[in-house]
Formats: sequence, C-alpha cells, structure tokens
Amino acid sequence: MIQFVLVHGAWHGGWCWRRVADVLRARGHRVFAPSLTGVGDRAHLFSKEISMQTHVDDILSVVETEELRDFVLVGHSYGGFVISGVADTLRERVSHYVYLDASVPPEMSPGASFSWADFNPPEAREERLKSVQEQGKGAALPPPPPSAFAVTNPADVAWLQRQLRPMPVGTYIGAFTFKSSGSNGLKRTYIASTKPPYALLASTRNRIKGDHTWSFTTIEAGHDSMVTAPDELASLLMVA
Repeated sequence: MIQFVLVHGAWHGGWCWRRVADVLRARGHRVFAPSLTGVGDRAHLFSKEISMQTHVDDILSVVETEELRDFVLVGHSYGGFVISGVADTLRERVSHYVYLDASVPPEMSPGASFSWADFNPPEAREERLKSVQEQGKGAALPPPPPSAFAVTNPADVAWLQRQLRPMPVGTYIGAFTFKSSGSNGLKRTYIASTKPPYALLASTRNRIKGDHTWSFTTIEAGHDSMVTAPDELASLLMVA
C-alpha cells in the first residue's frame, strides 16, 4: 500500500482529485486530497490575508493529524509551490515529491524568497493584477475559464465552472521564504503535460528537464490531467 497526499492547484479544491483518488483507492492505496484554505470546500474561510504559508501549513497539519510518514506528496500547478514549502519542513519524512505540471521555485536555499506573481511573465502578471483590482475588488484573483486548463468535455467544463473559486490575493503577491532547502536533494519527479503543454510553465519544464537532480516524465493530457486523464495519471503516480 502506498499513501498519497494530493495537493491541488490554484482556484481548484480537493474535489478535482476525485477520479484519481477513486482509482488509487480501488487499487488498495490510501489517499488524502485536502482543500487549501479559502477554496474548494473551505471557500467559506476566504480572506485576502491567506498566504502561501497558510497553504503550506494546511498540508503540514494533514500530515501531523494523520501521522503520515513515507508517503508520496503530489503537487499540481500552484501546488508545486506548496509542496516545496512543505518539503522545507518535512524533508525525508516524505518518500517522494511529485510535481504534476507544477510551478517550481527558481531557487530553494535558506533565505531564498519568491512569490507566485514574480514567477509569472510580466504580461501575465499585469493581466492578473488588473483582474484582482477590477473583478476581485483587491482581495481575490478570479479563476480563468476551464479552457485555460485544457478542459473541453462539456460535462467537465460545467463541473469546473461550478467548482472553481477565486484565490486569495495574498497567495499571489505574498512572498514565501525558505528556511532550509525545499525539495532540493530529495527524491522528486516532474510530470509534464504535453497535450497540450501549459504555456505558462514552458520555462519551468525546460529548466527541470535539464537538471540531473530530477526525474522527468510526461503525460499525454492537458494541464488538468486529474480531470481529463485520471486512469493514466493514477498509473503514473503509482510508479513515479
């Protein structure tokens, strides 16, 4: 039996892992798919003060409450930032860190800081900051349409439209600072979506692909592969 903790990306919630979790559990594995504070089934806790550190603490709390050790920690998209922060504390307590088409901080060393906003290309950052002010009333980053995640099946589009929630602005503009070395030096794998590739992660994919400290593989699915290709993704996670 493998234990998995699945961390969703921005605007999503634990709900997005439902299909993958069903497959993993049917194969005898133990799965946790929590929602980060302010989104998913925890959207009622929304506050613009919620930060990336809040989300790191969310996952650390799950690990401590469930007394987990030797488990696989998966982070999708923005969740890659979150699991990097978790790795900074847990280190080898996690057996394998899996970054699913995820954002990866450019530097993970004691004292290094980064923000999600700084990670975006200038034009994307300006567009998102504008949407925070105009649609999010200065407190929230509104979700993009499901098509941004390569979700096109009408039923899945309707599902995402019902469930996607704004991200607290603090998660976007607030800085996270490493006290240790993040996931550097630990067992970690990057799974890149290729059908189609997610444009905002092109530089990350290229950086990771050429780094010998990473294992690198791909999945023939779009950015939200947990929605559009759950069986293929579950199989990858079990052998990653």
